[in-house]
Amino acid sequence: MQRSTDRILTTHVGSLIRPPALQEFLRARQKGSGFDQAAYDRCLTDSVAAIVREQANAGIDVVSDGEFGKAISWSQYALERLSGFERRPFRPGDNQFQRGADREKFAEFYAELDAREGVATTLDSVCVGPISYSGQAQLQRDIDNFKAALNGGKVSEAFMPVAAPASVIPDRKNEFYKSEDDLLEAIANAMRTEYRMIVDAGFLVQLDDARNAVTYDRMVPPASFADYRRWLERQINVINHAIAGLPVDRIRYHVCWGSWPGPHTTDVPLKDIVDLILKIRVGAYVIEGANPRHEHEWKVWQDVKLPAGSVLIPGVISHATNVVEHPELVAERVVRLAKLVGRENVIAGTDCGFAQGPFHRRVHPSIMWAKFEALAAGARLASRELWR
Repeated sequence: MQRSTDRILTTHVGSLIRPPALQEFLRARQKGSGFDQAAYDRCLTDSVAAIVREQANAGIDVVSDGEFGKAISWSQYALERLSGFERRPFRPGDNQFQRGADREKFAEFYAELDAREGVATTLDSVCVGPISYSGQAQLQRDIDNFKAALNGGKVSEAFMPVAAPASVIPDRKNEFYKSEDDLLEAIANAMRTEYRMIVDAGFLVQLDDARNAVTYDRMVPPASFADYRRWLERQINVINHAIAGLPVDRIRYHVCWGSWPGPHTTDVPLKDIVDLILKIRVGAYVIEGANPRHEHEWKVWQDVKLPAGSVLIPGVISHATNVVEHPELVAERVVRLAKLVGRENVIAGTDCGFAQGPFHRRVHPSIMWAKFEALAAGARLASRELWR
């Protein structure tokens, strides 16, 4: 894994806004009528090449493929790569995505938000048989497209985001395994194939895991904080099982509090879970840090030490506001963290992905690129201060 040895490197969380041409193919694919597979494959290859080139042009050092090969969302895509699941309409009041303490506290706001944006997930996912990994061909296509896009390009490193076990098909139902623990272990064992294929292809693998932090909002109350901590520790043990044997310095772990544009007043504080997060055996921790609910948590690193040899990738750009951060603010965020954990141990990043799925984005594409340019400019300013 690259480190900021002579300047602050830049990266992001992974998912980028899909171009209209690619979206048209995905809509046709979902409808199942008049879909030209060969034309879609060409469009996907060309779109990945373009997004890699645009990231490099904007000043991003460690790039992704934009997650363009995922036809559903950042987490639900696993439905197309795992056996054992079927989808059903939610029963009335049973949509877990519409639950949580924040939603109860601000019910009127969320009613307006859902009416405006729609509910991201409208079908239940039920495990009805043994889980195994069946997405090798799709993943290999994505790997091949990414390698072709990187050929001769000027980037420092490349990563592919995937869902961590807890975030694979979140809020799934279990009708096959004896327990939720058995279901979770089956998912982890199956997803290990995906994690290994990416690392073996020469890329960094990034484990995306909104579910671990967001579950606090779903559990407490009525459960206690101690109950949540026990649940979280179990998830972390499963992550470590899923990545056992993979090179630590080829893995990034991204944790966030959910990317939805809500109040987030019931988010679990970073200080209360950071010790568990740092037990995950990875080379880099990608953690939100630019939004107004969590920016103050940079102070956690005054007392908490990164594991030896690891890197912190803080969000210094928000994905959820149209306001473009000033480069001087970006530099300020980077410098104060670099002074705590070491300049070589910081890579400047974003809070979350700019698109949670093929058709769901947080800002206009022009603003996404402006934010990346501000990220790169802020990193240059921080580098001048840290290496002067």
